[in-house]
Amino acid sequence: MTPRVTTEFWISAYRMRLQLAEIPVFITSKGDATAGAVLVKLNTLDGNARVFQRSYDVDFNRVWTVLSEGDERDVDHAISNQRGFDPDLWVIEVEDRDGRHLLDDEGLSG
Repeated sequence: MTPRVTTEFWISAYRMRLQLAEIPVFITSKGDATAGAVLVKLNTLDGNARVFQRSYDVDFNRVWTVLSEGDERDVDHAISNQRGFDPDLWVIEVEDRDGRHLLDDEGLSG
């Protein structure tokens, strides 16, 4: 069993990795520091975006899946809907024209 880290700790590590790769990142909504859910919005700066959420695969491994993608306004609407269900939700916005988000990197995937 993999030990769990707090949401705030994971976000700090994620932000550091993005900053080291010179990928701009912003926290647009701060949730529960210990166990808040996280959405990562990838803004490709061309009017389109994608938002990722953590979920589980068939083997119960934590993975990142796409919640919504397409026009940035539609993605923002999907995020707003999720925030309506979960006020402790963190929303992180990553801006990268090449679509890099690093969520598949070792140590960040789950």
